[in-house]
Amino acid sequence: MAGTKAGGMKAAATNKVRHGSDFYAKIGAKGGKNGHTGGFAANRELARQAGAKGGRISRRGKAVTQTAKKIDIVL
Repeated sequence: MAGTKAGGMKAAATNKVRHGSDFYAKIGAKGGKNGHTGGFAANRELARQAGAKGGRISRRGKAVTQTAKKIDIVL
């Protein structure tokens, strides 16, 4: 029954029997404790440097200018 609502409810019941009725509360608490304000929120200079680095690394190729081709017509 994988991928159905009934299968999900069965899996939840199995998890609660195996790991205790507070299984999902423990998982949620771990996730909540894991988050810390840091990275760009705490260091604007780091954000500036990362943005500059990303701007230098272009995913596009070099600009190609359109030039008229000279065609020699021999009659």
